[in-house]
Amino acid sequence: MSSRSAAARRCGEPRVTWARSCRRRPRRPRPDRRKALLHHLFGLTVAFRDGAAKVEGPTTGTPPQVSEGPLPEGWREQLRERLTALAQAWSEESAWEGMTTAGGVTFPAEVCGLVALDEVLLHGWDLAAATGQAYPVPDEEAEAVLPIVTPSGDAEADSASREGMFGPPVAVPDDASTFDRVLGFCGREPRWTRQD
Repeated sequence: MSSRSAAARRCGEPRVTWARSCRRRPRRPRPDRRKALLHHLFGLTVAFRDGAAKVEGPTTGTPPQVSEGPLPEGWREQLRERLTALAQAWSEESAWEGMTTAGGVTFPAEVCGLVALDEVLLHGWDLAAATGQAYPVPDEEAEAVLPIVTPSGDAEADSASREGMFGPPVAVPDDASTFDRVLGFCGREPRWTRQD
């Protein structure tokens, strides 16, 4: 399966029901931040959907904002619909061509699609971990985003390019799964579980 197919399929996965603020992310998801994470996912689904369609305007040109207000009534169904629309948008070949904007950042559309997949994978894991649920990710999806989260090895350049997106990398065992490596590179502790 191509990284494009993985991105399009996972971006619309209805079981992903969370999000988090886009500022520096803690190594462990904080259960008290679930609303902010869900609000973030609501926003990113629209931004990346519109990015796939090359829409220019507030939905793509505005950086993510932190919100912890009440979730809209019927938020679970609305989020499923937005994730489905996100997947449909990235299933179009034209979504992957040229340049586009999402979250106030303009970049190659192919990179944007992988960032959308990365956002859904990471934030899906964050919510699952914070709510004590398993979150299996197929290797093909983790492999698709691994190149965009892997530090270059230049500490200064990595620090500048990762600021505000990922926490400092977390060491994982040599035999870690591909997705655990993705989590570690993004500053998350793959073995973290909610403590009641």
